Order: sequence, then structure tokens, then C-alpha cells
Amino acid sequence: MELRPITEGYSVASQIEPDDIAALAEAGVTTLICNRPDAEVPPSLQAAAIQAAAEAAGIAFVYNPVIGTGMTHQSIEEQADAIDGSEGGVVAYCASGMRSSLMWAFAMAGRQSSDEILATVARAGFRMDHLKGQIDEFGEFRA
Repeated sequence: MELRPITEGYSVASQIEPDDIAALAEAGVTTLICNRPDAEVPPSLQAAAIQAAAEAAGIAFVYNPVIGTGMTHQSIEEQADAIDGSEGGVVAYCASGMRSSLMWAFAMAGRQSSDEILATVARAGFRMDHLKGQIDEFGEFRA
């Protein structure tokens, strides 16, 4: 499991496995967000299996799947609420970390400038400059 820090308290990863949970707990992760739909993975990696392992380790689990470009205002707000409500580190995962980075970017819209958001995700290796206008627009919508 490779964590890619977006901020000090929010990292993204590709698919998490139940065996990864102990290391996450040891690293201070208190919230795990799944942005990967169950239809993309075998039963052993579906949300229920990861949730059971996370909760057994004392980590809160949020299932907030994003299918392709199917982000909604509700899913963005759910991501923001999970980040805001965490008492420690947050790890969000999907297939590559891209969707989870995208969800963070839109969750921060209106809280930070789009330039700051885009620079932050770029430092983690996720280029989203083409979304600047949409991030700005969503930030104005949320205000």
C-alpha cells in the first residue's frame, strides 16, 4: 500500500486490502473513505470487508463511491463531512488515488482558492488544471 499525502491530514491510496488496516491504524489514521464502487472489485475487497477490518481496528469507515465522472454535490459534501469530522488522519482510496484526490479538491472548493487546491494535488502527482473553472464554480455554489 502506497499512501500519497495530499495534505498533512489527508492521503490517498489505490485499493486498500484488509491486511493494510493495522498499518493505517498504527500511522494514526482514524477515518478511511472508500471512493471505489463495489462493482470494480472482488468480494474480498468490497466495502463491507474493508469496513469490518477498519472498524475492528478502531477506524471509522465511510463508503462514498464515485463512478467515473459521477460525482454529485451530495458525494462531495459527504467527503467534506468525513474529512471535517475525523479526529486524526484520513485516507481515501479508489483504484489509483485519482478519484479520491478529485473528491478532496472539490471538497475544498470555496475553502481555498482553486490555485491552492490545484497546486496541492499537483504536488502529490495529480494534474487537474483543466478543472480550475469547475472548482471555482463549485466554490461559488457552496458559498
